[in-house]
Parts: sequence; structure tokens; C-alpha cells
Amino acid sequence: MSLREARRVALAAQGFGGAKPPTRGPARIAAVLERLRLLQIDSVNVFERSHYLPMLARIGPYDRALLDRLVLQPGTPYVEYWAHEAAFVPKTDLGLFAFRRRFYAHRYAERLEAHRGLADLLLAELASRGPLAASEIEHSANVRSGPWWGWSDVKRTLELLFAQGTVVTAGRRGFERRYALPEQVLEEPMVDVPERDAVRELVRRAAVAHGVAALPDLADYYRLRIDQAATAARELEDAGELVPVQVEGWRRGAGPMPAWRAASALPPVRMRAAALLSPFDPVVWQRDRIERLFGFHYRISIYTPAAERVHGYYVLPALVGDRLAGRIDLKADRKAGVLLVQAAWIEPGAKGGPGAVAERLAPVVRDAARWQGLDAIAVAERGDLAAELAAALG
Repeated sequence: MSLREARRVALAAQGFGGAKPPTRGPARIAAVLERLRLLQIDSVNVFERSHYLPMLARIGPYDRALLDRLVLQPGTPYVEYWAHEAAFVPKTDLGLFAFRRRFYAHRYAERLEAHRGLADLLLAELASRGPLAASEIEHSANVRSGPWWGWSDVKRTLELLFAQGTVVTAGRRGFERRYALPEQVLEEPMVDVPERDAVRELVRRAAVAHGVAALPDLADYYRLRIDQAATAARELEDAGELVPVQVEGWRRGAGPMPAWRAASALPPVRMRAAALLSPFDPVVWQRDRIERLFGFHYRISIYTPAAERVHGYYVLPALVGDRLAGRIDLKADRKAGVLLVQAAWIEPGAKGGPGAVAERLAPVVRDAARWQGLDAIAVAERGDLAAELAAALG
């Protein structure tokens, strides 16, 4: 495959290529979720929380409350688990992660045993009161302490129980995870899938979601071990579900990097994409993959000291056609009603140069402001695309 073909296959598999739909109701949102199979969660909301952004990129401005009803409310088809990182996944997929629950149960056995009394108390609380957030539980151990999140012993213990599957999630309260016993949330008991079968199914799903993928890509989608993914890929190749390919420029040592195309994946006739991507969008979350596909070196900067940031704080890769053509640092000033473009950069060699890229991205930035309910856009004079983008926005 040429690199251009590989990019187009990958983007089409992720739901890019055609015109954005005129209607953006629940069925359209559910279709995107079915395609991606998971939404990674991140709490940073300087522009918007990450799990809302893949939908915006694929279908345009939509009602976030519709997504909330699918993933945040109790009684919905989705729960959270450690699928990639913390992510929303279909309830029906939980059985595929039995091997991961066992891993966490073994890894944290001593830690959980040290808090056995508290764990039993918490399980009794959930049994008697139903789903609860950690902050709703009154206990002397429910005192925040330490750096970063400052979790209490109650929160830490609930997280251990969640990792090993003793409790599951029941939506969120605000943005705080709510915990429940499995029988309070799941319509059917979890049926554990044997590890080899589960890994093969997860690799199959990763292949379909990627369109074309090297072995590290197949492993990373669901954070599997390389050896697990390699075995599953060979089995899927034997079954005709994966087609071995060589992608232009993908090298491992002196030879080509082993890669596969999902048998159902084909390059689209056209690629009309224009979107801003979350740092945690499946298209870009694996940094090595986007360097191979797009020649795009990307590092998220939210944890980088200000003096060391190159492109900004919350920098979103800008997709134009089948290339990552730029980077835009966005911030929503909700009090002032302004979308701040704090920096805008173009990638070297972007088709058409700054003017053409800015014209393609200006409607995307306008949509982002409208979607956030912001009345104005302000473009700072930082970055080699800033002046052209400001002009394109008028």
C-alpha cells in the first residue's frame, strides 16, 4: 500500500471521508460509538472534555446531552473500564476484559487485603443504598490527602474494587464516577470470555477500527501485550479477516514492518475531512503510529512546564483531507463568551500553504465556537498559521 492509501483507509475506518451528516441525533451518535467501540476519558476541560471531541470531529456540532444520555446516565448501554485508558465501553464488552480484571485482582491483592474491612463496608453501603459516588459515602477514611487528585482511602478502595470487577460504574455525578454492584447495573451477569478468545476478538476490533495497522497499533488499541496481539493477528490472518500488507515507509530494522489491512477496509473514493482532533482521539492517541502515517510528531503539552511548550497548552491536531495539516491551541473563555485560539501552526509541506489550510479550518473553528455556545472568536498572534486563520475567520 502507498502511504496515501494507508492514511485514507485508516481515516475511513475511523469515520472520516464523507460529508458531515445534516442530522446529528441519537442514532448518528450511537453509530459513531459502535464504530469506535470505546471513548477515552480525560478530565481536562480547558476547551472541552476529551470524550466529547471525537463525535464533534466526525459529525460536527451536536447536542452533548445526547452523548451524556448514552454514557453518563445510569441505565445506559455503556459503562467505564480500563479498555485503552479509562474509557466508556459497551456493557456487552465487559466479558472480554475478564483477563484484565484477574490481572488487577492479583496485582492489588495485598493492597486490597490491607483495606478489607473498608472494602466490605463499602460493598455493604452499595448493596443497601444503590450506586454512589465516593463523595456520597460518609466514613472517617473519606478524607482527601496527598498530591494530584488527593484521593481518600474510600476512593482508592473503590478504585481497586472497580479494577478487579467487584464493582462497576453507574454513570457519573457531575464528572465524578459512581460505583455500583454489577447486579445493580448490568441487565445480564458478566460472562467471562477465555483469555485467548477475548484477545483475538479485541485484536479483530482494533484491526477494523484502524483499517490498516502494524502490530504495535493492534496491541495499543486495547492495551494488549505485543505477544498476545501477534498470536491473535496470525490466527485472524489464517481466518481471512486480516490481510498482510506492506505499507510504504513502514520499516522495522532492515526490512518492512509487518502490517495488516482489515479484510473489510477499503480506501474511500474521496477524503473530504476537516476536523480538530482530541489528543485522545483514536486517530492520534498512539504517537508512533501518527508519525508513520502522517509524518506528524505530536506530544500533548498539558503536563509540560509553560516555558518548554512549543505549540501551546491544549493543542489539537488539525485534519485536512488525508493529512494532519496543522495544530491549534484552543481555550473556551465561557465567562466572556469567547473561543480563544491561543496559537495556530501549519505543518511543513501542507497542501496549498497557509491560506488554503486556514480556509478549510475556519468553518471548523466557527463550528467549535457555536458548539460551545460562544459568541466570538479571538485569534492570538502566535504561530505561523495565526494571521491566515484570523483573516479566514473575518
